Amino acid sequence: MSDDGEDSSVPESLEVESAIAPPLINCPNCDGLLPLGLGEKTCALCGAVSRIEHEATRKEWSEERVACPSCSKVLVCGVGDRPATVECSSCTNQFTINSKVVKVEISCPACERRLRLKPRPGSREISCPACEESFKVTF
Repeated sequence: MSDDGEDSSVPESLEVESAIAPPLINCPNCDGLLPLGLGEKTCALCGAVSRIEHEATRKEWSEERVACPSCSKVLVCGVGDRPATVECSSCTNQFTINSKVVKVEISCPACERRLRLKPRPGSREISCPACEESFKVTF
């Protein structure tokens, strides 16, 4: 046990980011960006619920090769969902494969600098790091 009374033999959560991102999908009701991923998604702008499926992404996820973060053995994921928990066949450690974090590029309306952002559904106020101009973006 560690000094704080917790069992230190329990391994920390191991995580790997998938190399495959699901497609960005717009809401069929309001054209706003739906939350990233597959399955049932609720639009942050209008509240509409949509079922998103993309068989090509699910196939790629199930065939994706990932390296175990503990022993580096390359494994075939075998699971068509993200996040997915996988057990290494070599070291038997379990780890989670999370969805790839996608980014989109937008231009600052004041200075035209290209900015890379994680597309989050809804509106938000951002400031350009180059010219400090604040502006609103909606995905």
